[in-house]
Amino acid sequence: MTISVAPFISGFALSAALIMAIGAQNLFVLRQGLKGEHVGAIVLFFGLSDALLIAAGVSGVGAILSAIPKLATILTTGGALFLAWYGITALRRVTAVNALSVTATAGGLSLGRVMLTGAAFTFLNPHVYLDTVLLMGTAASTHPSVSRPVFALGAVTASFVWFATLGYGARLLQPVFTRPFAWRFLDAVVGIVMLGLSASLLIRAFNG
Repeated sequence: MTISVAPFISGFALSAALIMAIGAQNLFVLRQGLKGEHVGAIVLFFGLSDALLIAAGVSGVGAILSAIPKLATILTTGGALFLAWYGITALRRVTAVNALSVTATAGGLSLGRVMLTGAAFTFLNPHVYLDTVLLMGTAASTHPSVSRPVFALGAVTASFVWFATLGYGARLLQPVFTRPFAWRFLDAVVGIVMLGLSASLLIRAFNG
């Protein structure tokens, strides 16, 4: 029996389209890449997390999640609070006296703290469940059951490729980030995006 490559391409393309938008995960990976802190670990963690969520979506877990509205509200509120805290922290760095340097990463986040932060960005983000679990599950259901693992493999591949490219490709921008203004600008963007996402999640949570 021959399995078409079309489901792989379909999964890869959909995953890439969803994951490449500016968001909390991508900004976190970019910042870690620029600092050169635990890049491999965070790329692996985000890739494996996406693989888990994609597998859940393809196996039909999305239908279960959509049937529990209170769970969605809890996740949305928790995610909004976390994003607000991270956004405020980023904006406070904008006014810090000592700017970050890509050549001096001493005193940075420990591996454990980076993993915890990455886990919060992943599992406290309702968009992850809407996009990765529900949407991926719906898209996979349009393929024959024998082709769904191939679809999932394509989606997971796109996730790993993107996070690796973003995390390790960030070093190409390191010469720009030798200037304090560049770090302050990045932190300002991060802060504004995080607070914007937080506000949109709270509005969604309380407006149903």
